[in-house]
Amino acid sequence: MGNRKRGRKPKVSNSEPTNSHPSTTSNDGLPTVTAATTSESLHPGPAASSRGRGRPRKLPKHTENSDPSDDSPMAASPERRPSRHGSENNHCNGDGTVVGDAPVAQVAVVGEAAPPKWERVVKVVPSMDAVVKVFCVHTEPNFSLPWQRKRQYSSSSSGFIIGGRRVLTNAHSVEHHTQVKLKKRGSDTKYLATVLAIGTECDIAMLTVDDDEFWEGVSPVEFGDLPALQDAVTVVGYPIGGDTISVTSGVVSRMEILSYVHGSTELLGLQIDAAINSGNSGGPAFNDKGKCVGIAFQSLKHEDVENIGYVIPTPVIMHFIKDYEKNGAYTGFPVLGVEWQKMENPDLRMSMGMGSDQKGVRIRRVEPTAPESQVLKPSDVILSFDGVNIANDGTVPFRHGERIGFSYLVSQKYTGDSARVKVLRNSKILEFDVKLATHKRLIAAHIKGQPPSYYIVAGFVFTAVTVPYLRSEYGKDYEFDAPVKLLDKHLHAMAESEDEQLVVVSQVLVADINIGYEDIVNTQVLAFNGKPVKNLKSLAKMVERCNEEYLKFELEYQQIVVLQTETAKAATLDILSTHCIPSAMSDDLKI
Repeated sequence: MGNRKRGRKPKVSNSEPTNSHPSTTSNDGLPTVTAATTSESLHPGPAASSRGRGRPRKLPKHTENSDPSDDSPMAASPERRPSRHGSENNHCNGDGTVVGDAPVAQVAVVGEAAPPKWERVVKVVPSMDAVVKVFCVHTEPNFSLPWQRKRQYSSSSSGFIIGGRRVLTNAHSVEHHTQVKLKKRGSDTKYLATVLAIGTECDIAMLTVDDDEFWEGVSPVEFGDLPALQDAVTVVGYPIGGDTISVTSGVVSRMEILSYVHGSTELLGLQIDAAINSGNSGGPAFNDKGKCVGIAFQSLKHEDVENIGYVIPTPVIMHFIKDYEKNGAYTGFPVLGVEWQKMENPDLRMSMGMGSDQKGVRIRRVEPTAPESQVLKPSDVILSFDGVNIANDGTVPFRHGERIGFSYLVSQKYTGDSARVKVLRNSKILEFDVKLATHKRLIAAHIKGQPPSYYIVAGFVFTAVTVPYLRSEYGKDYEFDAPVKLLDKHLHAMAESEDEQLVVVSQVLVADINIGYEDIVNTQVLAFNGKPVKNLKSLAKMVERCNEEYLKFELEYQQIVVLQTETAKAATLDILSTHCIPSAMSDDLKI
């Protein structure tokens, strides 16, 4: 299976090694896709070459993506030949139109002798002045040592100006930001920006700039409709390979529900054949009318494919913008809190009491924390959602000749909205109005800018498991290398309550008090002194308030840890001092 690469442009420092940004993978049994990002910028200089006698000088060809943090080689995109209609006999006027009868290699001078032929306009060139370069300094949490952060690093990417003095870019471009600056095309000034909202699931972030000078002389980008297959698209941004703006063109190749690498979710996406490289992230994709139809955000990287890029389409972008305008903050994309099974087998449909004219999908499990758990039950057959009939394979009509997964209908709703769901239960048709909410995972896919939680007693470091934590501990292939018990809960377990967490002993800081326990690593804590551990905060409270003689922790694999209460608490202060740890618990546990 190929890997999808997010397109953040790296920055390379001469004195420091490259930091590689860990990958994000999608869950729920889908093929794993890897987002390779970089933390430093590469500015290739002119190659030293000698000129042979009587031969013209040959420029070097770029044959590889020179991303320093990319571990696997990526085949270079083939050179795109100029379009017959767009470059052979056309020239560009100052108003953004392309007019015929001018060779591409010549400069056409518009004067009295050669008036522009307005009737022969063949293409609208999108305004590129609204496309900006985004400079970000990131400081990521250190999940393995949660009381500190990693060394900061810099990156650059793309963005574009929209109405209301706002700028859109990718969420992964400003993730864990400490400073964000924007630079307009043709300007030498970098303006400090403020992050208004970060949409983790849809990989979109909204910025603004307080300086009025930044907004002068720039027209905001206008959004177009959802393009059709084979429609032309032009991706504009600041990718790797240079400092100036770059333009690549292609067509819409596919439109379907995609796995969003950064968001670990599935939303509508466009596949295009225009090159999307590191640094293109957040740049707009224009149609042939000069209107934005999407945001470049990831690409497929595999030895068997070429020029497969992915774009966030306008329905997802407008959902993000309206969500922010409606609620004053990003609230997320709602989901229908069920797992379902296809009903393509005729015997299965017959056993469920379905008629020959009925179609739908069978509910396997219902999320205990989802509002739907109040009305929907396992083995219910969902026949329709908001009046749209669902096929046996879980798809609904999309456009002429196209079908799409019915989760698209759910993603068009907003958090807190209601939807009409028709189900078949015991051969009877029932209808329910269900309230939609965001997904509550037992192992969270993101911590959304918050520092990781931790609690330390007698050298035992307790923390809550998240996907970033697993990636920090086991690398980008954590789905193969992490303990089986944790992976099983990550992929299949459901939270029984809103505040439930999976608490583990992350590591043991060696001291005299914990002799014999040094090898306990990433093992789940099931109970403390006979009481089940619901989350990290409840564990910290129980330990801090314990008046019994011993602290007894029951772990996975039938292991137990027993410590004398007074001795353990007294040793904690010395251990914190030895390892320069400011506090025995994170700030969120002190509340």
